[in-house]
Amino acid sequence: GGSRPYGYLGLGEVMVFVFFGLVAVVGTTYVQTRTWELAALWAAVGIGALACAILVVNNLRDIPTDTLAGKRTLAVKLGDRGTRTLYAGLVAAAALAVVALAATTTWWALLGLGFLLPSVAGLRTVLGGATGPALVPVLQSTGVAQLVWAVLSGVPLFWA
Repeated sequence: GGSRPYGYLGLGEVMVFVFFGLVAVVGTTYVQTRTWELAALWAAVGIGALACAILVVNNLRDIPTDTLAGKRTLAVKLGDRGTRTLYAGLVAAAALAVVALAATTTWWALLGLGFLLPSVAGLRTVLGGATGPALVPVLQSTGVAQLVWAVLSGVPLFWA
């Protein structure tokens, strides 16, 4: 909002990562345990990366209209190819976060890699060059992947 909204400055993804990832996960962990946990940081990276991936694919779909409107999202700044690469990189970052989470807690957390199953369709669509309305299902599959990441990584942590 205001005269300089962060979405128009290409900072939307940064804010989503910080607030939907770091603040939400590390902050919640701190409030509940009054400790700082490395595992919480890795969980925050995974959840934050997938939250960003949702925004990235949305902004990828909107590059033509945002460009015309003068909205300088990160996708507009990176361009079509760069944004597609960013999406894949965020999915990869979420996978690496699962591995780091398992290394700092329990190897059962590797079950979280099951999020890659619902990610495959979205990755194929994005990396295959889909545009416009063809990207809408990727929003759903990425949201499902985020939920699966959280459940399959979180349940082993609960039991450990």
